Amino acid sequence: MKVTLLGTGTSQGVPVVGCQCAVCHSSNTKDHRLRTAAFVEADGLHILLDAGPDLRMQLLREGITEVDAILVTHEHKDHLAGLDDIRPIYFMMKRPMQVYALPRVLKVIRKDYDYAFRQHPYPGVPAFVLHPVVNEPFQVGNLTIEPIHIRHLTLPILGFRIQDMAYITDGSFIAEREMQQLRGLRLLIINALRIKEHYSHFNLSQALSIIRQLDPERAVITHISHEMGLYEDIAPTLPLNVSLGYDGMSIEITKKECIIKEKNSIFAP
Repeated sequence: MKVTLLGTGTSQGVPVVGCQCAVCHSSNTKDHRLRTAAFVEADGLHILLDAGPDLRMQLLREGITEVDAILVTHEHKDHLAGLDDIRPIYFMMKRPMQVYALPRVLKVIRKDYDYAFRQHPYPGVPAFVLHPVVNEPFQVGNLTIEPIHIRHLTLPILGFRIQDMAYITDGSFIAEREMQQLRGLRLLIINALRIKEHYSHFNLSQALSIIRQLDPERAVITHISHEMGLYEDIAPTLPLNVSLGYDGMSIEITKKECIIKEKNSIFAP
């Protein structure tokens, strides 16, 4: 399996428009964060996790030309506003795009992208097949996807476990039952907004506490705001098996290890 972090920022991205802080003015590209999304390649399948407003740039940057399914964590616009940007891939692949999300989220997709669901859509719109996700694992090709039910303040949202990898973003609470579903991971990707506590997202200490409890082989932090601090200051302070995510980071899960790569070289924080 290979996982690429397409974006690792919050709803405003980093830099934040008009902000004068050191992070927003950093020259380090690891401090530049598009809205959070990820791309999974496993068993010959290509799966997109969320489709935020920066999706077009993310697809172009990573050279992505195949997407077999889109898994949507929740309906907030930093995770859903780029769904229409999948059109060129839909045209190339010549088959409807399979979208998996909570029933509530599918209603939002039908409303926001109503032109794609009309009886006689105009030429050039994408075609989506919507699949409700509730409690049971579901199949995308040969891959079994396990939904992980978490809370974003009071809003029920989804994380996803795919084989030995789990992806969680925007979480602020994970029930014990769901924690049990996350045991035995090799790679955990989890959100941490900043150092200071936040009312609807894990902060860094809360994310690290979950990582300690689950004890994955490797963990990566995502959904990071400018309030976290500079990459060069925060990354060296993390435990050895925890990395601060950045846009374009790729993690390859082999039989022996999880390897974090920056372009074609192994990245060591």
